[in-house]
Amino acid sequence: SRIMADWNAIANKLPVQKTPEEKARRNDMFMQWDPNGNGYLSLAEIDKGLHMTLGLEEIYNCKPALMRAYHASKGLKKGKKGGRDDDYVSRIEFRMLLVYLKLYFELFNIFSKLDTGEDRRVDIDEFRAAAPTLKEWGCPIDDDVEVTFNKIDANGGGQILFREFAEWAIANNVLEKFKESQDEEDD
Repeated sequence: SRIMADWNAIANKLPVQKTPEEKARRNDMFMQWDPNGNGYLSLAEIDKGLHMTLGLEEIYNCKPALMRAYHASKGLKKGKKGGRDDDYVSRIEFRMLLVYLKLYFELFNIFSKLDTGEDRRVDIDEFRAAAPTLKEWGCPIDDDVEVTFNKIDANGGGQILFREFAEWAIANNVLEKFKESQDEEDD
């Protein structure tokens, strides 16, 4: 069994706040991640940057979260038509990239708990096993678990992929519910 990364701890290392300290850390991070100094980050540079600055081997197990964050943040600030903006994350989009990375790492943490087969997919049996916990957190799980499973399995492939889980989780505020359940356990 692979070692479970603590995605929440990883997420908390990302300087996403608007404080002067975090802004300075973000600027340093961007310069480290942008070796050619062109003011844009490719997916490969972001991948390498995460690995380099945070020293995270686990990032390589988390490509789906990285892909979602990358696609969500690039092109947020539209520039000139036909510019590089749509294929890269620009400096002004960098904080949002980190915000999305934090979000998707945290969602990946939950997804990994559901994915007991460790194949980056959740089948109906894995979902059925997780349903009581999800319900406990206040997630909208139908009495017929298969109904909810089929709602999340947007492409009808018989497996819930991380992208599908993330979309459902965001729409249903699953992360907040998960965090509240963790806080209650700490009391």
